[in-house]
Amino acid sequence: MRVTTAFNRLLGLPGVSVTAVCFEADQLVVDVGLRRRRLQCPKCSFSTAACYDTRPVFSTWRHTDMGRWKVIVRAGLRRLACLTHGVRVEAVSFARHRSGFSRDFEDLIAFLATKTDKTTITRLSRVDWDSVGRICERVVAEGLDPGRLDGLVSIGVDEVSWRRHHHYLTLVTDHIGKKIVWGAEGKDTATLDAFFDELGDQRAGQLQAVSMDMGAAFNKSVRDNAPNAVACIDPFHAVKTVTDALDVVRRATWNELRRLPDQTAAKKFKGARWCLLKRPENLTEDQAATLRQLRRRGGELWRAYSLKEAFREIFSGDLDPDQAAELIDRWCSRASRSRLAPFVKAAKTIRKFRDGILAAIRLKINNARAEGLNNHVRLITRRAYGFHSPKAALALVMLSCGPIELHLPHEQSPD
Repeated sequence: MRVTTAFNRLLGLPGVSVTAVCFEADQLVVDVGLRRRRLQCPKCSFSTAACYDTRPVFSTWRHTDMGRWKVIVRAGLRRLACLTHGVRVEAVSFARHRSGFSRDFEDLIAFLATKTDKTTITRLSRVDWDSVGRICERVVAEGLDPGRLDGLVSIGVDEVSWRRHHHYLTLVTDHIGKKIVWGAEGKDTATLDAFFDELGDQRAGQLQAVSMDMGAAFNKSVRDNAPNAVACIDPFHAVKTVTDALDVVRRATWNELRRLPDQTAAKKFKGARWCLLKRPENLTEDQAATLRQLRRRGGELWRAYSLKEAFREIFSGDLDPDQAAELIDRWCSRASRSRLAPFVKAAKTIRKFRDGILAAIRLKINNARAEGLNNHVRLITRRAYGFHSPKAALALVMLSCGPIELHLPHEQSPD
């Protein structure tokens, strides 16, 4: 068997024939020729038999390695005059537009990026981390199904930090498909408006429920763009609002104790934070003992803790919407009369979003799935800290949690 015939089978590149093979110091250069006669525009479906001219230099692509050898595919390409995009270098079937890597290589790197860390990928593939980010962007741009936004009925909207210093991504989750279907940089009203612009009025009118937190930006966008959808306020965020109020009271108590001449009480109170914020059933023996001491002491802090626990119990799951509505109203009334400023403020917030909280209970829709995916996203973004572009980080998120099915080279059916 001739070496060119062997490499035709080994590489499995569609639409080309191997013409020569050259071994160099640390790489294997494979010259190929395109079998087709018509020239294909890389940006659209236009094709022509007329050649504008021939590139004076070879085009090269990195292919999957053979052992310790890098494989470089080299070809002489022609240019064509596209009616829409002007003069362009013809497309090749084995690589994406404006990429220096073959499809097989990029699919392999994209898969590794969803499974392992930066150091492992760069050492194994011998490409830099910025190139990994660009590869992920290209794979997502090609593999993301444009029909993923069809048939959306209930969605969850949440933001996640992808980088320090308040760099956020807004992510939209399909509750039924259990996948992230859309994402963009930012977390303001305009960011979510961009999702609804892509969704269109007809599909936005089909939305029945949107779960979100209490942020004003997302609520405004949903009201303006999805008039038929019920805004469901995630109970987790409602409880978090009350828990934050408790923490404000705790800090105020701690500061009062620190100003006393006798620091004994302040030292005993120092470890009280977690016993107040954790669920009673999750407390350690020492934390439970501290909580009993706080109960005996009474005062504002114990009243704040009692209000927090009373509100949390409303969402234990054993109440129907009418019972939950009655208890929420009674809790708001009690918190408003508590003479605890943080809880008076929290009661106003709960009253403002009362209908959305009850809708989440009635429809049994919340952001639990979105929050679960966000935990996965946070793990991914830790690996993506080397990315300087939000598009690269978002591409990695869509590869891991989006409606994209990656196929490794050996899993793809041969032509």
